[in-house]
Amino acid sequence: MRILVAGATGAVGRQLVPRLEAAGHEVVGISRRGPRPVDVLDAGAVRRAVAEAAPDAVVHQLTDLGAADGAANNRVRTEGTRNLVEAARAAGVGRIVAQSISWAYAPGNAPAGESVPLDDTQELPRARIVAGVRALETTVAELPEPVVLRYGILYGPGTWYAPGGAVAGALAGDPEARFLGSTAADASVSSFVHVEDAADAAVRALAWPPGAYNVVDDEPAPAHTWLPALAEALGVPAPPRSEGRTPWARGALNTRARALGWSPGRPSWRTGFADQGA
Repeated sequence: MRILVAGATGAVGRQLVPRLEAAGHEVVGISRRGPRPVDVLDAGAVRRAVAEAAPDAVVHQLTDLGAADGAANNRVRTEGTRNLVEAARAAGVGRIVAQSISWAYAPGNAPAGESVPLDDTQELPRARIVAGVRALETTVAELPEPVVLRYGILYGPGTWYAPGGAVAGALAGDPEARFLGSTAADASVSSFVHVEDAADAAVRALAWPPGAYNVVDDEPAPAHTWLPALAEALGVPAPPRSEGRTPWARGALNTRARALGWSPGRPSWRTGFADQGA
């Protein structure tokens, strides 16, 4: 197939493009930087890029997280996704694979499957985050064959959780370190996925039935367990254990993606963090 990858120079995109090519696909990549610079917020530019590429499918890996600006990232999820879907529709593209997140579910005490509804909280800033996710997922669902990949927290090359990244800086006490997350070692539960495993899922998802899929590793874990392991792998101080739990921080299950043949090459963050080579 001829695949247009939007966000080809991002953390997942850099892993995804060579995997698509190795699988025999012809790839056209667009991003704000690189050989085909396209601003996803420019509807006309996006429409021209998609029309020129004439793809069989679109893979949406667009984010705006470099400055840890939640509002900017939300614009990509809302306006950017709208522009990409309209361009795909105009070009006659029916299949889209889109990056979402696995921590937008309603609160609960156990890891969430895909049947759990998205959070309906009115509390800010979470309400804005979930609204952006809901807009993204609703918009891609306007195409005939939408596949939504709800990634866990991404780690590995190019992410905030990589050696020398923003989380390492925050744990080391750098006041300039910026990321959208927490370094509280409490009972809030998270699910992770390595960027290579996220990219592998995106390749496979081109053949999956329409719907939403959690793309996470096999071990949801509380922060007081995974944060010390991450700190050790990064060679920075571990935060002290703290009390409390954020109710929506519950982790996610990967049963549905596994049933279609995907499995994480790094089944647990326990070995995955260490493999980053701190």
